[in-house]
Amino acid sequence: MPVPKGTTQDPERTRSTIIDTATPILYERGLDGVGVAELCRAVGVSKETLYRHFGSKEGLIEAVLEARSERVTRWLAAAVEAAGADPAEQLGALFDALAEWHGEPAFRGCALLNAAAQHHDAPELDMAGRHLERRLGLLTSIAAGAGVAEPGELARQWLVLVTGCTVVADQHPGTPHAARLARQAALALLAAARAA
Repeated sequence: MPVPKGTTQDPERTRSTIIDTATPILYERGLDGVGVAELCRAVGVSKETLYRHFGSKEGLIEAVLEARSERVTRWLAAAVEAAGADPAEQLGALFDALAEWHGEPAFRGCALLNAAAQHHDAPELDMAGRHLERRLGLLTSIAAGAGVAEPGELARQWLVLVTGCTVVADQHPGTPHAARLARQAALALLAAARAA
């Protein structure tokens, strides 16, 4: 993207713009579904600019996935926080947010899990693991707030439901409302843990 003479370049803004523009392309087409030249055209930068900011296409992919993980984590945490102090309401709000996302026309599953499945190696596999750890942290805080005896164990059960419903919503159209089904199961697990 040519910069008019006399204009001060802002490297952080350029980097952010590249990430923001590349994210939906990589999400829709997959990590290997678009080449560097096409990405550069879509973003409006030269290969030199892309390499200067990210080192390689792999560097761009890592930056896109990290930004997406942080954004999704903040979004789910905000949904939980907006639900108030009751853990059951927080858990329900998390699954309601997932259901809304699953219903979006551009939904293609979890970008980090897709990347890990596509490359099944570092760094994508490591990034997917860190993404799930972030999600587990949020779920553990809900479980701890519920005062159950084993909040870590309950949170891991919920993690399976959260991750599973996203995969099913993407991969199995014969199971509509996967997040709603997972929500019911998660709330039943919470009720059983509280009763124990």
